[in-house]
Amino acid sequence: MMALVDGDLYLYRTLAATEEETDWGDDVWSLTSDLKVAKTNFDKLIKRYVEECGVDWFCLCFSDKQNFRKSIHPEYKSARKKIRKPVGYSYMIDWCRDNYRTVTMPKLEADDVMGIKSNSTTIIISDDKDMKTIPTKIYRPMSNEFLDISKQEADKNFLTQALTGDSTDGYKGLSGVGIKKAEVILGSRPSWGAVEAAYIKAGYTKEDALTQARLARILRTQDWDYDKQEVKLWTP
Repeated sequence: MMALVDGDLYLYRTLAATEEETDWGDDVWSLTSDLKVAKTNFDKLIKRYVEECGVDWFCLCFSDKQNFRKSIHPEYKSARKKIRKPVGYSYMIDWCRDNYRTVTMPKLEADDVMGIKSNSTTIIISDDKDMKTIPTKIYRPMSNEFLDISKQEADKNFLTQALTGDSTDGYKGLSGVGIKKAEVILGSRPSWGAVEAAYIKAGYTKEDALTQARLARILRTQDWDYDKQEVKLWTP
């Protein structure tokens, strides 16, 4: 069994916790980070999570600098441009690549990499709720949860996300629809037809619904063309 670790999430958290502000007086401040401390803390954190999963091997998954979703929706994650990465983030990604088994795939986010690589011999380590749209085993360290997401459950979570959107990531879904309303729309037999019908009823088009779904879709193995090294956009 191999663990696929959300490198983006846990490296970010480690570096953010390592930053220190210094007041030099006369209104002069600086922000620093001891990367020796960050390296030690990150190594301990990842190895603890892996040990808690009871696996022998792990791979850190990182996002590419380019993102295919921006070609679908240019405003995707645009609000995050204003959010500063922690001190030393780029350097630490290079350090991780030199010291661990890592994987980055063209134009994909770490979530997609984990989704594509997951199979019956892997477990995903991530606290990101989006990973619940993948049929796989998941360990969520912050809540100490071990989940085994079925395909039926993953598909329902994906359709729910297509309806609710994700304001943090810059796509709105269907206006006015939250988790509870999505449950009503999907009913006891969730289907793409129900999602599409809800969008059309609200005055949107089938294309609008499909765009939101493609933004919400965390890629699975079948969504990736290994020969061309490119995404196969989700189609109902």
